[in-house]
Amino acid sequence: MIALKSPREIEIMRRANVIVAEVLQELKHRAVSGITTLELDAIAEELTLKKKAIPAFKGYSVAGRIFPRCLCVSINEEIVHGIPSARELREGDIVGLDYGVIYEGFYGDSAITVGVGQVSEEAKRLMEVTELALHKGIEQLHEGKRLGDLGAVVQQTAENAGYSVVRAFVGHGIGKKLHEEPPVPNYGEPDRGLRLKEGMVLAIEPMVNAGGYEVEIKDDGWTAVTKDGSLAAHFEHSVAVTKNGPYILSQL
Repeated sequence: MIALKSPREIEIMRRANVIVAEVLQELKHRAVSGITTLELDAIAEELTLKKKAIPAFKGYSVAGRIFPRCLCVSINEEIVHGIPSARELREGDIVGLDYGVIYEGFYGDSAITVGVGQVSEEAKRLMEVTELALHKGIEQLHEGKRLGDLGAVVQQTAENAGYSVVRAFVGHGIGKKLHEEPPVPNYGEPDRGLRLKEGMVLAIEPMVNAGGYEVEIKDDGWTAVTKDGSLAAHFEHSVAVTKNGPYILSQL
């Protein structure tokens, strides 16, 4: 069942997502060579608590597995769900930062991928195309459009650039739970799938690989990596469908 949000609920979710965006903005500046991913996690948690919110991912359970940290940090060939550790960032890395909070009973969720120092032209292009795919998808969020319209344009944007979109993970509805109905694939066919309605709030999150779309999960049970070792990028916004079109809740 899809929970449609009232204008009041959407405004609470806007405040939750602004906190997420502010934390990600700070992490973007702090993601420099030599810092550990665990230090980034601590920064995120401290900022969140100062803003009277709760980190959403810490303790999150899937099939009996508990995510142990606040922040997902995925480096280079890691696609999503990287666990913060003593690993240091290095010049030339690209780093996916995925973060969520709970504020006044509602969730916020967003992600960015950033470069550490000077990164390769190929890495820059991958990040640019992935972020473009996100915004092309968001443009489809009008009442009466279908989820297939969104997925198709994301897929087309990535594949036209010579990349692939991950199939194993998709976007999702969001609200009083982190993951709500409906699932939001980053691939599909126009005019197919669920019809969008005012009050839906969706987390749109293209995950784009420089090589093939196949993934593997590391031994930690969480970290997803590209099967062929190619670079991956990930961008995400939480977006409400309104009578005036898409309202990006996680954009400053």
